Amino acid sequence: MSDGLYRIEHETRYVHSGGVSTSQHVAYLTPRTLPRQCVRRHELVIEPAPASRVQRIDYFGNAVDQFTILTPYDELRVVGRSVVEVIATESPIALDAGAPWEAVRDELFYQRGAPYADASEFSYPSPYAVTAPELAAFARDSFAAQRPLVAAAVHLMHRIHEEFTFDPGSTTIATPVTRVLADRRGVCQDFAHLQIGCLRSLGLAARYVSGYLLTEPPPGQPRLVGADASHAWLSVWCPPLGWVDLDPTNDVLPSQRHVTLAWGRDYGDVSPLRGVVLGGRDHTLHVGVSVAPAAEDDAPPAEAGSIPPLD
Repeated sequence: MSDGLYRIEHETRYVHSGGVSTSQHVAYLTPRTLPRQCVRRHELVIEPAPASRVQRIDYFGNAVDQFTILTPYDELRVVGRSVVEVIATESPIALDAGAPWEAVRDELFYQRGAPYADASEFSYPSPYAVTAPELAAFARDSFAAQRPLVAAAVHLMHRIHEEFTFDPGSTTIATPVTRVLADRRGVCQDFAHLQIGCLRSLGLAARYVSGYLLTEPPPGQPRLVGADASHAWLSVWCPPLGWVDLDPTNDVLPSQRHVTLAWGRDYGDVSPLRGVVLGGRDHTLHVGVSVAPAAEDDAPPAEAGSIPPLD
């Protein structure tokens, strides 16, 4: 499987019915640099121009842009543009690799005097990925006694894909995962939160991943659901393999067609753009995402520790 080089454009526009006098925003629009992912180029275009802008790394290691706009406006436009190389995996993950899920769960329990497992912070409920008895009960059909964690988590992913319907109009980001479980409908954020909630309800560690999909797949490969917008999947902690990505919306283990943007406990930690505005009255949100193959000439390899802007 060959590597992928992609040019990404993520445009967000807020059109207000009244004038905004000032606003402050936080953006998670810079893809992560990872062992299998190299950010060749990146830029963030903000209109109107911000009076101040600060770039930092958050608690989870994500790149964050914070900016303040003091110029009155009725439309805000934020565009993230990147060229990213995604390196193909060397070999598929063996489903029987790793320890039984109960052993992994027990290692995540806090024990006085024992070393603290970093992944355990992702085993607790969070605002959008709660734990609940009904989530644990749903997961149990995949988590038989002594079953390897990878095999159990992949089986749960298969079930979510088979039993739930992708329906963009059925939920909002505030829809509880227990309602998604009951209605069997949702979108990629819902399915990621659902599987995270199921895993955490069993005492396992799972984190939310925000990213992108290749908009048009290579010839002969199916188009993945969610390719026209920012996408979401999850990672489950599976020692000794580490974090294993799962995409329940498409029933695949993410590979070179997935671009990782950020990760956290749930959507609330890594929403692409959020903020506080003074004035503006009602607003309309427009979001457009494009991920297309890039030519090598589009971006020479970046130097270590450097992410040069696009021309």
